[in-house]
Amino acid sequence: MIDLHCHILPGIDDGAADLDMSLAMARIAANDGIRTIACTPHIYPGLYENTASGIRAAIANLRSEFDKREIPLRLVEGADVHLEPDLAASIRAGRVPTLAGSRYLLLEPPHHVAPPGFQDAVFKLVVAGYVPVITHPERLTWIEDHYEEFVKLVEMGVWMQLTSGSLTGRFGKSPKYWSEKMLDEGMVHIIATDSHHSARRPPLLSEGREAAARRVGADEAERMVVTRPQGIVDDMSPSDLLVRFDRPSPSKTSRSFWKSLLGRA
Repeated sequence: MIDLHCHILPGIDDGAADLDMSLAMARIAANDGIRTIACTPHIYPGLYENTASGIRAAIANLRSEFDKREIPLRLVEGADVHLEPDLAASIRAGRVPTLAGSRYLLLEPPHHVAPPGFQDAVFKLVVAGYVPVITHPERLTWIEDHYEEFVKLVEMGVWMQLTSGSLTGRFGKSPKYWSEKMLDEGMVHIIATDSHHSARRPPLLSEGREAAARRVGADEAERMVVTRPQGIVDDMSPSDLLVRFDRPSPSKTSRSFWKSLLGRA
């Protein structure tokens, strides 16, 4: 399996605080069957001022530590990127890394507020030749009122990545509901761990694959954790990695069920 979203680099953002934590996370990932990890610290102007060159240096140091301890994990570069003015220019200039140097980019929306012009800003990246991969849409507090916006983004060629723990209920009822809905409607391309910690947010991908398999089948679940992630690392065209799904029409019943489930009706 390949984990394309992991905050395993020590002391660089709100993920692993030190080398010991990075090593603990790495051992958990390897024992879970993960063989490649994309190191994806936040790039958040004003908070986490990481750059592509700094991320690559941190990866080289961590890879060396893994080699000393014979931890069998391949590390590739990436970042959990937040929207900024003219993001495409920052990517072209080499300040913001894509996943393994590919056309694919992890893009993290704000958690609690729908940003104005979000759809247009993301589409500009598509026009520039990139494939934005929206991280953990199921965990955004504003997804209920903006679900159709994510549907439109997928139709424009944007990819969606679920967090493994959302499918197993680690993040609560709402993310579990939305992750299952997105799976059922063919909206999901990748599952990743978004791990930050060995205990609180461990890098466990197999449990998410198994939960997904119960809804979309083992073959499609495998594509979400192996085939498509490997295709991203190899910079394959999206058209070579996708299986088309027919998306059911949104139903008022499903939204009423969600509100009932969460006690918000």
